[in-house]
Amino acid sequence: MKKILLTIAAAATCAAVLTGCGGKKEEGGASGKADASNKLVVWSFTDEIEGLVNDYYKPAHPDVEVEYSFTPTDQFPNKLDPVLASGQGCPDVFGLENAFVRKYIESGLLLPLDDVYEEVKDKMADYPMKIGSYDGHVYGMAWQVCPGALFYRRSLAKQYLGTDDPAEVQKYVKDLDTFMKTAELLKNKSGGKCDIISTTDDMLMPYKGARKQPWVVNDKLVIDPAMDKYMDMCKTLHDKGYEGRVDQWSEGWYAGMKGTLKDEKGNPVEVFCYLLPTWGLHYVLKTNAPDTSGDWAMCEGPANYYWGGTWVAAYKGTKNPKAAKEMIKYIATDDTYLETYAKKSGDTVGNLNVQNKIKDTFAEPYLGGQNHYAAFCEMAKGIDGSLIQGSDQQIEQLFAEAVRAYKNGEKSKDAALEDFKSQVASTLGY
Repeated sequence: MKKILLTIAAAATCAAVLTGCGGKKEEGGASGKADASNKLVVWSFTDEIEGLVNDYYKPAHPDVEVEYSFTPTDQFPNKLDPVLASGQGCPDVFGLENAFVRKYIESGLLLPLDDVYEEVKDKMADYPMKIGSYDGHVYGMAWQVCPGALFYRRSLAKQYLGTDDPAEVQKYVKDLDTFMKTAELLKNKSGGKCDIISTTDDMLMPYKGARKQPWVVNDKLVIDPAMDKYMDMCKTLHDKGYEGRVDQWSEGWYAGMKGTLKDEKGNPVEVFCYLLPTWGLHYVLKTNAPDTSGDWAMCEGPANYYWGGTWVAAYKGTKNPKAAKEMIKYIATDDTYLETYAKKSGDTVGNLNVQNKIKDTFAEPYLGGQNHYAAFCEMAKGIDGSLIQGSDQQIEQLFAEAVRAYKNGEKSKDAALEDFKSQVASTLGY
């Protein structure tokens, strides 16, 4: 059994006979009995779900009492794991962040949502449903899609590529090999001033998106060729000075967006692009670099990828399975509220009916009037949700350490990989 799941799965057998969250676990969704009450306990790591519940779900379901509890993301699994394992004190419905969603989807402790899925499957985007499914059953559903794109500075594109048109710029970043060639072109044409990215960290998600295999196959660690190339890319960009040599989420990372990044000698550094998902536009670029509004555009970039997202699931032993399923169905799939929500928030929803109805109505001033929404809807179609596994977060943390050691010259590539494999074997058993 995967070590990542032991915390919540080891006690699953005894939890089946406990009644703290709803009696025998197998009866929760299949017995057909009436719910025990009209109250739902909801836990989440994000205030997004609280907003959806208060602004949309409650007005549409005035007979349901909701008790909501928020816990920060880094503390949320530690709060959820013991109650799911013991079967006592569990929430009925809870949010699951992309970083750890598969841990719970694979745990055997969630309420199957197969009947809900059958009702809505024709209108839901594919990749979130794959991530929320395991062993032939659906256990989690998402209201949004988070495809990633490449956001670039229009002024720099015009200056060094001769165009800022997204279709033309895409030709310069159409795949990972071409991306590397463009990094060299930008550096040469700018006299060394323009780096294609501020940090190699931004490239992890696109390279993950280019994989053909997951991290674990038949209980054995697999390093997909795309991840091997990622290591080489990081080393090349770093050694040749094609990146800004800052860390993601650092002050320097944000400075690159604003156009105020400087190198170690105090010389100005131009950052051509950032690889970010849907929420990166609204909550990273627009928030941290408001003065650059209108000087950005976006294109698909070198690979289909996604980054982030929230799934909604229910405990297998909930005493209120019908209400829990109805809440999940409403939050993740309802046409009417999702249309209103999408127009108000700009969030790219996973309901295809809503996507098709509204996608051509957007024009984003921050992107010089570009319709980002229609582009995101199209990008989401190319994402493969079948490669996501419960052990990804831990494996990728260890892999990032190996990449950093190789990039910075602390270890050879072979040594970094051997240490990575050894750490995965000792901590996860693969």
